[in-house]
Amino acid sequence: MEINPLVILVIGIVTVLGMILVLRVNAFVALISAAMLVGLLADQVPTEKKIQLVAEQFGVVTGKIGIVIALAAMIGKCLMDSGAADRIVRGFLAVLGQKRAPLALLSSGYILSIPVFFDTVFYLMVPLAKAMRMRTGKDYVLYIMAISAGAVMTHSLVPPTPGPLTAGETLGVDIGVVMVTGMVIGLVGALVGLGVWGVYVNRTLNIPLRETPDVSLEELEALSKRSEDELPSLGLSLAPILLPVVLITTNTVLSALAESNPESYADAAAWAKVLGNANLALMLSSAIAMSMLAQRKRLNMKQLAVSMQPALASAGVIILITAGGGAFGGMLNAAGVGEEIKQIAGQAQVGNLLWLVVAFGISVVLKVAQGSGTVSIVVTSSMMASIVADVDLGYHLVYLVMAIGCGSKVGSWMNDSGFWIVCQMSGFTEIETLKTWTLLLVIMGLVGFAMTLLLAVFLPHGLPFFG
Repeated sequence: MEINPLVILVIGIVTVLGMILVLRVNAFVALISAAMLVGLLADQVPTEKKIQLVAEQFGVVTGKIGIVIALAAMIGKCLMDSGAADRIVRGFLAVLGQKRAPLALLSSGYILSIPVFFDTVFYLMVPLAKAMRMRTGKDYVLYIMAISAGAVMTHSLVPPTPGPLTAGETLGVDIGVVMVTGMVIGLVGALVGLGVWGVYVNRTLNIPLRETPDVSLEELEALSKRSEDELPSLGLSLAPILLPVVLITTNTVLSALAESNPESYADAAAWAKVLGNANLALMLSSAIAMSMLAQRKRLNMKQLAVSMQPALASAGVIILITAGGGAFGGMLNAAGVGEEIKQIAGQAQVGNLLWLVVAFGISVVLKVAQGSGTVSIVVTSSMMASIVADVDLGYHLVYLVMAIGCGSKVGSWMNDSGFWIVCQMSGFTEIETLKTWTLLLVIMGLVGFAMTLLLAVFLPHGLPFFG
């Protein structure tokens, strides 16, 4: 008996959520198990390829994002261990001043979270927020909200973090376009979130500075007094972050110019395509970062290799989960889920902009249900790629990536690791975290989505030079 693709979709999603939430199975195992189950249930997939196709889909996603994620993890490790991340934070504070400390923390989190995962950035910056609270005697909640606002938005919208990277690759959007568009929408969302909710909740909630497992109040004082001589220069600290951004966006701009004027830009665009390839750009960036770490810590090659092992181990887990989500989405596509939803949407006369609402909504539901923003983005982008494959949306696919990323921010609660990182490291109670962190992310997700809708209407072909 043939099973309706939408029934297979429900079975697949229930399998993923049940294994993660009820059985407490690792997300990778849950996603691969669900992908195999979908393959077994799908009559559209030949019997001899029901399991083989799962491995093939897994390999496709790994080939697209595996190298970049591994290199980004290495860069993040180097930025932390060398003191470069600390230098960046202090640099923003020096430029903006103590009175604008929240903006400095937001800017630092915004920049650092491009190549570094959110939990790492928060671990790094929360002691600075505590030290500043000790000096000023106020605004601790505002400092925590500033770090969260900056780091969360780029983590969800700007490659090379796994979610937006995979969504861009899955939907066939140039990574440079995703990067620039994500930075614009992310900055708006972060500023509005901090300005609206961060400022308000800081005035209404009087949360004291509490000791946490990571650091005592005495240690905070020592951290705030660390010598500038122990840190690398600001320019060198920023280089591993800015280099890939410059190379990738240059590739995007020159490629666009070459299409309209090939005689003038063809050669330059060809070289930019090589240097602006995300894999090479991140490799060059990681070389700078590792050299900086080796110089600051006086490490030989063997010691440097050992110091990179934890980063690569962490990256391996992220790659497995991300590729597992891609395989699950690919099998849903093979089962005909995308075609089935398109037919229903066609009968319901779904307008072009409503596809953004659908993408945002699916991402929100998955985020609330299973907690991981990355899993939410990966699975939703895989589903939407099959749904809109032959649909003329009338706007750039990058806006679909943005809608999915914004949706993955709405609904962070007790099943989200980010929730517990903020709760434990800041010294907030669970209720305080729900009132601050959770509502901040809801506001930023909605603001980012509203910005996405506006850009899709008024700049349907994408941002100038990045469409």
